[in-house]
This record gives sequence, structure tokens and C-alpha cells, in this order.
Amino acid sequence: MAEREPTAHQFMDLTVPEYAYMFGFLQADGHLYQGSGQKGSLTVELSVRDVDLLYRFKNLTPYNSSVVERTRSTNFVENYHSAVWTLCSLEARTKLNSLGLPYGRKSRDIGPPSLEFSRRDYLRGLIDADGSVGFTRRGMPFISLSTSSTAIGTYVCSYAQTVTGAMRRPRRNQRDHVYNITYRGKAAQTLTSTLYYMGCLSLRRKQTVAERITNWVRPPAKKPGPERILWTSEKDKILLLAPTIDDACAELGHSRNACRARLTKLLDGLAPLPA
Repeated sequence: MAEREPTAHQFMDLTVPEYAYMFGFLQADGHLYQGSGQKGSLTVELSVRDVDLLYRFKNLTPYNSSVVERTRSTNFVENYHSAVWTLCSLEARTKLNSLGLPYGRKSRDIGPPSLEFSRRDYLRGLIDADGSVGFTRRGMPFISLSTSSTAIGTYVCSYAQTVTGAMRRPRRNQRDHVYNITYRGKAAQTLTSTLYYMGCLSLRRKQTVAERITNWVRPPAKKPGPERILWTSEKDKILLLAPTIDDACAELGHSRNACRARLTKLLDGLAPLPA
């Protein structure tokens, strides 16, 4: 998809897929600071491996902005190599704020735009910033989003139900009081292929995983597990009094292996004999 040449007039027109995605990403992972007077800035910091996305944001923004790399220590890793996109324009910040990007701490306050917007691109932006796309240890595809916002949690569940038919009711977890919304299997494949379409603006590494999910084929069904039987005194009597195991199986409607195993337990004293 050829990238448009942005203009100040169309900046953050959320019906444009790239801007809808960008706005969702900024709501989840952007930081809008308000200084004294007209001072302030919008920043997004990502691992340097994702720096190409920050340059896409820069190219989509018709105001002066910069992308710089830096190395610092965090609570989780030393020498963290990151890239930071910074936008200081008051006009741009005012536009973003009016659309629903709050100044300061925002995680519980954000919500879907009140104006018309490209829904799947907006949601992809949220997931690229605060979600996950991948496979479980057993090879099952999944797509998930973590958010502190009730409005966002409700929106994700509503959109995904429309696309996949899978119903979720957002509930905060007990540990950190956030919503962890996850879809697996066929629902994850349907939702992922809808959000990560060919040529869309996205994190390259998540787009790669999304393509694998789109091509995923469910493995053949496993063989059914052992027959689960509730043995009663009446069934035990029939099993003990039947002339043969085959007669007991025919009367009880259970498999030969199940009847033989139960009879062994009764005769060996591992199960109580019926009165």
C-alpha cells in the first residue's frame, strides 16, 4: 500500500486506516506531556528493533518531529537499546487530545473515538501496543489485549464477537485489576486475519506471526480419552453376577476394558463390594 503524503488538514483523520492505527497505538503506548504555557510533547519509546514503525509515524505527521536512539537501564534489563519518537507541535497535540488522547496518566481513561473511524485498524494499533499475537506451547494460535480501560475492554469484546461470533465478558483480574481478553483457535485465526490484512500498517514482527496464524490448520482431532463411568452398587452386582464379561458389557452398555478394570478392582478389594 502506497503511503499517502500527509497534510495538516487530514492529520489524524481516523477514517484513514493509517491514522486510525496510529491513534490506537498512541492511546495505548504514547505519552502526552503538558508543560507550562504552550510547552509539551508527545513521545513513543519502542525497542530499537521496531524503529521502522516510528519512522512511519514521523512520515505520517506533517509537523516537525524526531526519532532518536538511546541506551539506558530499566527495571528489567540493563543497556536497553530503544528508539524514541518525539512530537512537540501544539497544534498536533491539541488535535490528538481532542480525539481522546489524555495528558498524563491515561490507561483507565482512554476509549474508542467518538467520531467515525476505521475500526479494525484502530484495534490493530491497540493490540500492537498492548497486546500479543502468537501460538501457545501446544501450537494453538491466540490473540490478546491487556487494558485498564473498561471502554476499551468492552469495545474489543463487541468487535471480536461481530467478527468471530465468540462472546467474552470483560472482567478485571484479581492481581493487577486489568482486563486480559484472549481469543484462541479458530476465533483467534479469524480475528487476526481480519486485523492484519496484507499491506496494513503494523509492527513488522507481529505481522509476520499474524501471517502464520492466517495459514494455521487445526491438527486432526485426538482420540477420545478413557470412558468415564459412574459405578453404582447396582452396576457392580450386574458385573459380578454376569456369566461372562461379554454378558456384563452387553447388559451395562460399557466397553470390555472398562468392565474388566472394574471387576478387577472389586475382586482385589480396591473397590467395596455391593451389599
